[in-house]
Amino acid sequence: MGTVRKLSAEVERGLAEALPGLRKTVVGKLALVVGAMIEGQTPNTVELANLLPLPTERQDMREQWLRRLLKNPLLAATAVMEPFARAALARAARNGQTVLLTMDQTDLGNRMALLVVALRVGDRALPLVWRAEAGPANIGFEAQQRLLEQVLAWLPPAAKVLLSADRFYPSAALFGWVQTHGWGYRLRLKGSVLADTGQDDETTIGALAQGVTERYLPGVRLFTQGVMTHLGILHEAGHPEPWIIAMDCTPSRAAVLDYAARWAIEPMFSDFKGRGFNLEGSQLWHADRLERLVLVMALAMHWCVRVGQDDAAERPTPLEKKCASKAIRTIGASGSSTAA
Repeated sequence: MGTVRKLSAEVERGLAEALPGLRKTVVGKLALVVGAMIEGQTPNTVELANLLPLPTERQDMREQWLRRLLKNPLLAATAVMEPFARAALARAARNGQTVLLTMDQTDLGNRMALLVVALRVGDRALPLVWRAEAGPANIGFEAQQRLLEQVLAWLPPAAKVLLSADRFYPSAALFGWVQTHGWGYRLRLKGSVLADTGQDDETTIGALAQGVTERYLPGVRLFTQGVMTHLGILHEAGHPEPWIIAMDCTPSRAAVLDYAARWAIEPMFSDFKGRGFNLEGSQLWHADRLERLVLVMALAMHWCVRVGQDDAAERPTPLEKKCASKAIRTIGASGSSTAA
């Protein structure tokens, strides 16, 4: 357990600095579990408890210690994540770059659903806020709104945002929220959504996409509420279905392809699940405890990314130096900066 102790000591120093208001005992316990999570990459509380450097050899006492932590109401995911999320968002928005956010849901079998708003960092994503609910059903707009408003509160002033979400999520309420707050968006739509182009009778999005490779429609009204947006339809060869994307800008092929930024969340879910922490292996049945377990995973991910970024900045490899120089030349030539 020497490695876990070393990891936990580093994590505890960072947590204590970032969260001076959090009780010291909670900081210490959380750091122990984050260190064990980095080392063991397992959500199984039995296995995780076995990795904890506690002054007892009794497995039942270890498991009880971990269960108590996951039930502790002082361990509020949003409050703990705030300084880390603010730092990641500020870094993403530096030099006027667009902050790329993705909202998506993953299911843990039929017993739990997890809704996440994540930030794109390079080719991957980091979780910012999340909500767990029992059952596999879609988590609706009320929960989406709470997560989005939390991220809104953490954003640097005047930050530009582009939100991507899969076709399970767009609703009149979600469109109203992003338009009210001036966020850019690329929201994939189901073919059954009602649409009015102003030229023909009311139809469906699927009918508008029928038999076309590309189609771009400004000023389309969606749903029975008449939400105004722009549509881009792109059906590339080899893909079974077209992308039908609602957007806030003039519709074009390039704007539709912006939706590809959403895929950065898939490696993150892989990290959570089969290729990383194996969250499906968790036996937790209470949503609040699962949210705290995800907090441990999220801190582990943020910690590893930050260590990697700091290492790349302080001790870059020859390839990293070359990429950085190329990026500086590109920005200087264009006179502007773009999102990572």
